[in-house]
Amino acid sequence: QVRVVESGGGLVQPGGSLRLSCAASGNIFDISMQDWYRQAPGKQRELVAGFVPGGQIDYAESVKGRFIISRGSTKYTTYLQMNSPKPEDSAVYYCYVSAWTSTSTSALSDFWGQGTQVTVSS
Repeated sequence: QVRVVESGGGLVQPGGSLRLSCAASGNIFDISMQDWYRQAPGKQRELVAGFVPGGQIDYAESVKGRFIISRGSTKYTTYLQMNSPKPEDSAVYYCYVSAWTSTSTSALSDFWGQGTQVTVSS
């Protein structure tokens, strides 16, 4: 119905940079939210960065000033620019989409990507 695909993960050195991409496609009428989450082993999934209704951007305290979320020029694409990553940023990063689909324009549905692994290590 709706496909969410993350890419760009991998191994990065502390202090380096990495850009993650998220592309949503399929039976989309419109998107309400397209945010980035992460989950480290043994920890709960947490919001990393997301667009708040009204145009604001919300970041986890631990990544403020280092990560930047942005929308791509292609519709339903977002990016997560990871600058100066730290070992504690190592996790599987997921893209979350809340969307109205062409078959359900009155109710939002939640969709998750399969995740992309980010490992920060020297």
